[in-house]
Amino acid sequence: MNSRKATAALALAMAMALGASACSSDSKDDKGGNKPSSGSSKAAKGTDAALTSIVNASDKKGGTVVMENSDVPDSLDPGNTYYGWVQNFSRLYARTLLTFKPAAGKDGLTVVPDLATGLGKASADAKTWTYTIRSGLKYDDGTPITTKDIKYAIERSNFAPEALSNGPTYFKSYLEGGDKYQGPYKDKNPNGIASIETPNDTTIVFHLAKPFADFDYLATFSQTAPVPQAKDDGAGYVKHIVSSGPYKFASYTEGAGATLVRNPQWSKANDPVRTALPDRYQIKFKVDAVTIDNNLLAGNTTVDSGGTGVTPQTQAKVTGPKYKSSTDDSYAGATAYMAINPKVKPFDNIECRKAVEYAIDKVSVQTAIGGSVKGDVATTLLPPTVNGYAKFDEFPTEGNKGDKAKAKDALTKCGHPNGFSVNMTARSDRPAEMAQATAVQNSLKQVGINASIKSYPAGKYFSNFAGVPSYVHEHQLGLMMTAWGADWPTGYGFLDQIVDGSAIKPSGGNNLQELNDPAINKALSDAISNTDAAARTKAWGDIDKMVVDTATVVPLIYRKNLLYRPDNATNVTVTQAYLGMYDYLLLSSSK
Repeated sequence: MNSRKATAALALAMAMALGASACSSDSKDDKGGNKPSSGSSKAAKGTDAALTSIVNASDKKGGTVVMENSDVPDSLDPGNTYYGWVQNFSRLYARTLLTFKPAAGKDGLTVVPDLATGLGKASADAKTWTYTIRSGLKYDDGTPITTKDIKYAIERSNFAPEALSNGPTYFKSYLEGGDKYQGPYKDKNPNGIASIETPNDTTIVFHLAKPFADFDYLATFSQTAPVPQAKDDGAGYVKHIVSSGPYKFASYTEGAGATLVRNPQWSKANDPVRTALPDRYQIKFKVDAVTIDNNLLAGNTTVDSGGTGVTPQTQAKVTGPKYKSSTDDSYAGATAYMAINPKVKPFDNIECRKAVEYAIDKVSVQTAIGGSVKGDVATTLLPPTVNGYAKFDEFPTEGNKGDKAKAKDALTKCGHPNGFSVNMTARSDRPAEMAQATAVQNSLKQVGINASIKSYPAGKYFSNFAGVPSYVHEHQLGLMMTAWGADWPTGYGFLDQIVDGSAIKPSGGNNLQELNDPAINKALSDAISNTDAAARTKAWGDIDKMVVDTATVVPLIYRKNLLYRPDNATNVTVTQAYLGMYDYLLLSSSK
């Protein structure tokens, strides 16, 4: 498999979806990095300008980027995160084997070398992948970075759920012996897992149990950011992360925020990807979402780090004449949906699940979050901007407004002709998601299904509540609001962690519906093993349809992010590689 072909295919799809080719005002160096144009007078401006260009381009060094978030991250530890915005943000202090090119438009979907000197060298069967990293790399304390540190980082992030439970476990699923290795905290063998070889300090070889044609995408994940074993203390590592990027932590206060400053050990000569223009980054947690919007409008904040756009309360203001030219309505490459858990009664009966599918007025859900500017009505899990999308509607209703008659018929078939009561979850600090939940609640009530909304904080939503099967079962959480964007921009990168049975975890899981269908599991495994790119692409749409047919998910909205950029934000561009938010490797500030 040539991952560059897959990226190019998605890039073309994105260009078509955005209705424009990716022309940008930036210039690029000859090593795959990105160099903002000097002179802001030539920079792109206007509504949606950052979708395909770099807005307020500048090569000026200095300034502070101020970021705010309405809750806390799952973790800033690169090996213990699954939030897209943390993956984007962590590139400032944690370099990975490969990364997505910081660039405007479709160029931002290109995978380029980061720590590595080139893309992976794959065996003919896509079961062995070899990378060589640059020599002379150093941590912020001056110690050398070696491939042994990358191996250790993967071991701790994929094989130690007792300490690090938030991230995905692709490496565990695909490495030879991944089902037996107990992780570095339990397995005292100093050589670690045998299927990752480090024959010298600059070479790392991955031996897979089965073919994995998307492996270069996996090498972009923050889990490949090196971690020195001597500095690791499991969950506590987040308090003293050792930097491999251009910035290091000057301070970190759990639940409050962090400050990043320049890492004197970082070398631009050894990092063709990053511009590293700002002097510092300040990120604040637990800031009210509407307050963040107001701070953006006042120019006191550079960016909402969550990257999901302004709140419904602020939308009318920013779409007015005064602010509209500073907005970007970006496709998020993500779908908002509701999981239906068949392990919670009465959803063990598919007809009860179908009743929910037919009852929901999706247009009311769209209206609740602010209308079409915040997204299109969804009928599939895969959004149209992800490679492999196929258009279908398994539970059609007139105008996507629900069908009471079909819902009532399904209720009768499942033995609850008068309806039933159920608990539904949503994230308390995400106004749009709460609005969606309320709209769904109103739809269900029309057919006799009484949904009680239980709200939880976003930062612990998956690790403590909706992503913990034992908690879900104990509290009878039958319906769970969520949203998902691709781990990398292919159908597999979108679907695997939310529909494969192996993704069900004791905590921190994203397969909220606990779907473990043997046919779906096999179809995913077969498709990612196929080195024929066209066949893989078709398979993703087929698998999506198989999932929706189980009636365990209700696709709601193909999300858009209505982003706002203050005038003092420079080098602003949207990256589809990170769910349609701004690219934090490029983002700078004139303040």
